[in-house]
Amino acid sequence: MLVPLVLLRLYWRGRKQPAYRQHIQERFGFYPRRLPGPVIWLHAVSVGETRAAAPLVHALLEAHPGYQLLLTHMTPTGRATGETLFAEHGERVMSAYLPYDLPWATLRFLEHFRPRIGILMETELWPNLVQSCVETHTPLAMVNARLSARSARGYAFIGSLARQAFANLSAIGAQTEADEQRLSALGARFVSPTGNMKFDINPPAPMLLLGSELRQRIGARPVVLAASTREGEEGPLLEAFKHYCAPHVLLMLVPRHPQRFDEVAQLARKAGLQVQRRSENAPIRPDTRVLLGDSMGEMFAYYSAASVALIGGSWRPLGGQNPIEASAVGCPVIVGPHTFNFERICNQAVSSGAAMRAQDIGDGMRLAIEVMDHPGRRKIMAGAGIRFALSHRGATGRTMDLITPLLKIARPRYRRPPAPLPG
Repeated sequence: MLVPLVLLRLYWRGRKQPAYRQHIQERFGFYPRRLPGPVIWLHAVSVGETRAAAPLVHALLEAHPGYQLLLTHMTPTGRATGETLFAEHGERVMSAYLPYDLPWATLRFLEHFRPRIGILMETELWPNLVQSCVETHTPLAMVNARLSARSARGYAFIGSLARQAFANLSAIGAQTEADEQRLSALGARFVSPTGNMKFDINPPAPMLLLGSELRQRIGARPVVLAASTREGEEGPLLEAFKHYCAPHVLLMLVPRHPQRFDEVAQLARKAGLQVQRRSENAPIRPDTRVLLGDSMGEMFAYYSAASVALIGGSWRPLGGQNPIEASAVGCPVIVGPHTFNFERICNQAVSSGAAMRAQDIGDGMRLAIEVMDHPGRRKIMAGAGIRFALSHRGATGRTMDLITPLLKIARPRYRRPPAPLPG
């Protein structure tokens, strides 16, 4: 009954992101091509999950050279990120949309691609999809899984539907022991803590080079980076920047969602601040106060060019974003009070000296100025960040240990003849 509304929503979102109006047939299980060989299917809903999946994608392709990898998404930005990140692998990695959670669509998807195994990144749970995997005997694992207390209450509210879906997963790799406990309480049966694969992401050399070039364009000016900001945060942040920061300080403002780039640029102009866009690819003018990060997939470059970063999503009750990328390149971090989606990681970053926690945006801007004004303190935080990021690596290997046995015993039952096993 909701399908017509879903189509209207796609059309509506397509006003600002035309890519939402492309490949619509895939969202209902119709695909123009198949993969010829045996398939490992990995679902990463959007940009963050796709980037987090990179170490696992590379590990799977290396460990199983006879397989092809199907990478599915729900957003155009996630799909575009996957196509860019894994272009080097050519035809071995194919990106597509996962269909909406309609029983006939999920079954059509599985019958079309015939994956040996399915892998869900983080906590992306769709009851009909899980049931379709049960019916076709397709092992389905959830990896890098995280579940905040708030999300756990939401799943508990829908009761047996969620419990059955969690119980039918073949294996779950949880980021932390707390995530493991919350997932088990919701009915998950095969859960083990494997860590967070985002720690295993190596800063790409092209992004570090881009960060260096960006830093050269900026010159000697100190830079406050507002990373992955969300709606309702930019207005107060711009006011705090105007109030606390001297005219020579540059604010790099990077909204999390690309459809908001124009809106955020208008907010900065209304605040009386001169704005430049990263997409202009031009030297930073002396009177520019705000550099709008209107690009995708360049967060490592922004972090490496910044003096200090304020993490978006944490200044309103939105759950925050993880500080791992910033720490990996030695960028000191300021987080706000609302980090419930990444509570343990943020607390660990603070306790290690890689990050500080602020009470509100004004307090965060004051802390940022303190860090910029004291090079020794900034150097200490930078070193602590790199050590923090390196000390938590290894989740990809533990996740592979979880997946490999499932792949060995997988015998899905599809209607059309199976592709030959490798070797």
